[in-house]
Amino acid sequence: MDKNQLKSINKFFEVNPAELESFDEFAEYLESILNGTCAVWEYEGELTLFEIKARVANVRGMQIDIYLREHAPPHFHVRSANIDASFLIEDCSILEGTVSDNDHNKIRYWHRHAKPLLIEKWNLLRPTNCLVGPYKGS
Repeated sequence: MDKNQLKSINKFFEVNPAELESFDEFAEYLESILNGTCAVWEYEGELTLFEIKARVANVRGMQIDIYLREHAPPHFHVRSANIDASFLIEDCSILEGTVSDNDHNKIRYWHRHAKPLLIEKWNLLRPTNCLVGPYKGS
Protein backbone atom coordinates (compact mmCIF):
# COMPACT_ATOMS: atom_id res chain seq x y z
CA MET A 1 0.00 0.00 0.00
CA ASP A 2 1.18 3.50 -0.65
CA LYS A 3 1.55 6.26 1.95
CA ASN A 4 -1.84 7.83 1.27
CA GLN A 5 -3.66 4.50 1.52
CA LEU A 6 -1.95 3.70 4.83
CA LYS A 7 -2.77 7.17 6.11
CA SER A 8 -6.43 6.75 5.17
CA ILE A 9 -6.74 3.56 7.26
CA ASN A 10 -4.80 4.92 10.28
CA LYS A 11 -1.77 2.72 9.62
CA PHE A 12 0.71 5.41 8.57
CA PHE A 13 3.20 3.86 11.03
CA GLU A 14 3.57 0.98 8.52
CA VAL A 15 5.15 3.30 5.94
CA ASN A 16 8.79 2.62 5.23
CA PRO A 17 10.55 5.68 6.76
CA ALA A 18 12.79 5.79 3.67
CA GLU A 19 9.68 6.84 1.70
CA LEU A 20 9.03 9.92 3.85
CA GLU A 21 9.90 13.07 1.92
CA SER A 22 9.26 16.06 4.17
CA PHE A 23 9.45 17.11 7.78
CA ASP A 24 5.63 17.23 7.84
CA GLU A 25 5.49 13.56 6.77
CA PHE A 26 8.00 12.63 9.48
CA ALA A 27 5.82 14.52 11.99
CA GLU A 28 2.73 12.60 10.80
CA TYR A 29 4.71 9.38 11.05
CA LEU A 30 5.70 10.18 14.66
CA GLU A 31 2.08 11.06 15.49
CA SER A 32 0.92 7.72 14.09
CA ILE A 33 3.49 5.88 16.22
CA LEU A 34 2.60 7.81 19.37
CA ASN A 35 -1.18 7.61 18.94
CA GLY A 36 -1.63 4.56 16.75
CA THR A 37 -2.12 0.90 17.38
CA CYS A 38 1.53 0.01 17.82
CA ALA A 39 4.32 -0.09 20.36
CA VAL A 40 8.09 0.03 20.17
CA TRP A 41 10.13 -2.51 22.11
CA GLU A 42 13.77 -3.38 22.17
CA TYR A 43 14.18 -6.73 20.42
CA GLU A 44 17.61 -8.32 20.02
CA GLY A 45 19.25 -4.97 20.74
CA GLU A 46 17.19 -3.02 18.17
CA LEU A 47 14.15 -0.79 18.62
CA THR A 48 11.37 -2.56 16.75
CA LEU A 49 7.85 -1.43 15.89
CA PHE A 50 5.05 -3.93 16.64
CA GLU A 51 1.34 -3.61 15.96
CA ILE A 52 -0.34 -4.52 19.25
CA LYS A 53 -4.01 -3.76 18.75
CA ALA A 54 -6.60 -3.19 16.11
CA ARG A 55 -8.98 -0.31 16.22
CA VAL A 56 -12.43 -1.75 15.57
CA ALA A 57 -13.92 1.74 15.58
CA ASN A 58 -13.11 5.30 16.57
CA VAL A 59 -16.28 7.32 16.97
CA ARG A 60 -16.58 10.78 18.51
CA GLY A 61 -13.73 10.30 20.96
CA MET A 62 -14.60 6.70 21.78
CA GLN A 63 -12.07 4.04 20.83
CA ILE A 64 -13.01 0.38 20.50
CA ASP A 65 -9.96 -1.88 20.34
CA ILE A 66 -9.00 -5.53 20.29
CA TYR A 67 -5.41 -6.36 21.22
CA LEU A 68 -3.46 -8.86 19.17
CA ARG A 69 -1.75 -10.77 21.97
CA GLU A 70 -4.50 -10.96 24.55
CA HIS A 71 -5.40 -12.97 27.59
CA ALA A 72 -8.55 -15.08 27.89
CA PRO A 73 -11.48 -14.74 27.73
CA PRO A 74 -12.09 -13.01 24.35
CA HIS A 75 -12.92 -9.36 24.96
CA PHE A 76 -12.77 -5.82 23.59
CA HIS A 77 -11.75 -2.50 25.10
CA VAL A 78 -13.73 0.74 25.10
CA ARG A 79 -12.11 4.05 26.02
CA SER A 80 -13.50 7.56 26.00
CA ALA A 81 -13.64 10.55 28.33
CA ASN A 82 -16.12 8.64 30.55
CA ILE A 83 -15.27 4.99 29.84
CA ASP A 84 -12.18 2.87 30.42
CA ALA A 85 -13.25 -0.74 30.48
CA SER A 86 -13.04 -4.10 28.78
CA PHE A 87 -16.08 -6.24 27.98
CA LEU A 88 -16.54 -9.91 27.20
CA ILE A 89 -17.37 -10.58 23.56
CA GLU A 90 -19.70 -13.37 24.69
CA ASP A 91 -22.25 -11.29 26.62
CA CYS A 92 -20.79 -7.76 26.99
CA SER A 93 -20.35 -8.10 30.74
CA ILE A 94 -17.61 -5.94 32.23
CA LEU A 95 -14.32 -7.77 32.47
CA GLU A 96 -12.50 -4.91 34.16
CA GLY A 97 -12.59 -1.14 34.39
CA THR A 98 -15.22 1.47 35.03
CA VAL A 99 -18.31 2.48 33.14
CA SER A 100 -21.58 4.03 34.29
CA ASP A 101 -24.72 1.90 34.20
CA ASN A 102 -26.17 4.20 31.53
CA ASP A 103 -23.08 3.88 29.29
CA HIS A 104 -22.92 0.12 29.89
CA ASN A 105 -26.53 -0.24 28.74
CA LYS A 106 -25.70 1.68 25.56
CA ILE A 107 -22.62 -0.47 24.92
CA ARG A 108 -24.69 -3.63 25.54
CA TYR A 109 -27.29 -2.42 23.04
CA TRP A 110 -24.54 -1.74 20.48
CA HIS A 111 -22.92 -5.12 21.26
CA ARG A 112 -26.14 -6.99 20.36
CA HIS A 113 -25.68 -5.83 16.78
CA ALA A 114 -21.87 -5.60 16.60
CA LYS A 115 -21.03 -8.99 18.15
CA PRO A 116 -20.48 -10.74 14.78
CA LEU A 117 -17.98 -8.01 13.79
CA LEU A 118 -16.19 -8.29 17.15
CA ILE A 119 -15.91 -12.07 16.74
CA GLU A 120 -14.63 -11.67 13.20
CA LYS A 121 -12.01 -9.11 14.28
CA TRP A 122 -10.96 -11.19 17.30
CA ASN A 123 -10.44 -14.29 15.14
CA LEU A 124 -8.70 -12.36 12.37
CA LEU A 125 -6.21 -10.83 14.81
CA ARG A 126 -5.07 -14.01 16.58
CA PRO A 127 -1.38 -14.53 15.85
CA THR A 128 -0.46 -18.13 15.10
CA ASN A 129 1.30 -18.40 18.47
CA CYS A 130 -1.53 -16.81 20.49
CA LEU A 131 -2.47 -18.95 23.47
CA VAL A 132 -6.05 -17.65 23.60
CA GLY A 133 -6.91 -18.64 20.03
CA PRO A 134 -10.11 -17.92 18.13
CA TYR A 135 -13.47 -17.14 19.71
CA LYS A 136 -15.35 -20.33 20.56
CA GLY A 137 -18.39 -18.94 22.36
CA SER A 138 -22.02 -19.72 21.84
